Amino acid sequence: MKRKAASPTTAPPKSRRSNRVEKDYFDVESQRADDGATIWPASASAIESARDFLRECAKSSQKTLIVPDKDADGLDAGVILLRTLTVMGLAPELVDVHLLDKHSTVHDESERQAMQAKDPKYIIVVDHGSIEAPPIVDSPETICLLIDHHLSDKFPRDALVVSACHYPPVATSSLLTYEICKALHSDIQSSCGFLCAMGTHGDLGNNLKWKPPFPDMTEVFKIHTKKAINDAVALINAPRRTARYDVISAWDALVKANGPKDVLRYPRLLDARAEINEEVELRTHAPPKFSKDGKIAVLRIHSASQVHGVIATRWAGYLNSKTLEIVMVANSGYRPGYVNFSCRIARTARNRDPPVNIIESLKAVAKLDQGDLVQRMGDSFARGHKEASGGIIPSAEFEELMKLMEIGEKPDPKPDPKPGGATKKVKPSPQKNNLLNYFTR
Repeated sequence: MKRKAASPTTAPPKSRRSNRVEKDYFDVESQRADDGATIWPASASAIESARDFLRECAKSSQKTLIVPDKDADGLDAGVILLRTLTVMGLAPELVDVHLLDKHSTVHDESERQAMQAKDPKYIIVVDHGSIEAPPIVDSPETICLLIDHHLSDKFPRDALVVSACHYPPVATSSLLTYEICKALHSDIQSSCGFLCAMGTHGDLGNNLKWKPPFPDMTEVFKIHTKKAINDAVALINAPRRTARYDVISAWDALVKANGPKDVLRYPRLLDARAEINEEVELRTHAPPKFSKDGKIAVLRIHSASQVHGVIATRWAGYLNSKTLEIVMVANSGYRPGYVNFSCRIARTARNRDPPVNIIESLKAVAKLDQGDLVQRMGDSFARGHKEASGGIIPSAEFEELMKLMEIGEKPDPKPDPKPGGATKKVKPSPQKNNLLNYFTR
């Protein structure tokens, strides 16, 4: 029986088994020290400096502010830091958390002032990505530690930085934080192992194989099942994706949790997850349009919820083409006047040699502009990771970017293989090259 072609407005199904061999996250060349030892998850000097910072912070009895990102990786890393500092002796009432407002970055003046108003002696910024910027706060008495894994060589002024981005296989922020903190107190491995697993699965996927140099998590998975951990990740990520944006609900659940099953009991998290599932199903039917060269697929949605990343991941596993490299989902409804977009590498392009680099591909397109588009898009364009990037740019500039990508334009006709020769009349094929050819069958 002939298989029916998928409708272009049919939502992509959940991931299917494939004969294609997926590239192993650990199939990379790690950096080595002069003695041949693996340098991981960051340079030894940076890790030890971060530990010294935390030791000093714990002994100081001074106000400390933890500023985690809003997703599972950032929030889990933040709770690991909270538990580490308090078990090392810092009074809980001296530790506060600052969660950014919707649409804000840690470098926005409103956020800098809000952090400064809490009068911290120490600030720990974790998992926010990094750009060249002024100090996190203006107070010269405040000391800042920045923990991150997003690709960057530029950082806020005067910050002590420990970054995993150049030390493959790149650790998530929660894993980097766990590796820093577990050497500081014997309780951290048992009390924070599940937090490390949740944050890492949140960024690297549910099916991650924990291979060296990642730590041996056998004991963690004996106590907490992977299903419980993965289900908890989905719930922790849900509030920040809703229009309500109550990230504090996820933070509070993690702070009180002794394991992932505790997270699964929170009604607000369950409600948020149901809300996001409904919104994803509603918005995921948008048909893709392709760039002239077939390398980029763009799906456009309008949603007050942060579902563009989820939809991009789903479509990246569904579209099928030899030329396709990047799937972008652009959301014009999340922030008025702006387009928030998420990009993922198409499943068919994950083993390309050389590998697809989303950040470099996006920047290459932007550089085709003869004017000042790159400057007008700002620092929030093409941020994140080589394999999963995105951005937030004004709507007008996004439309210019679409024109540079030649989205929706027909490919150039193939040249005549025998120029000057007689044109051979070919019977039209019943199988036409159209949108349906891009779907996995």
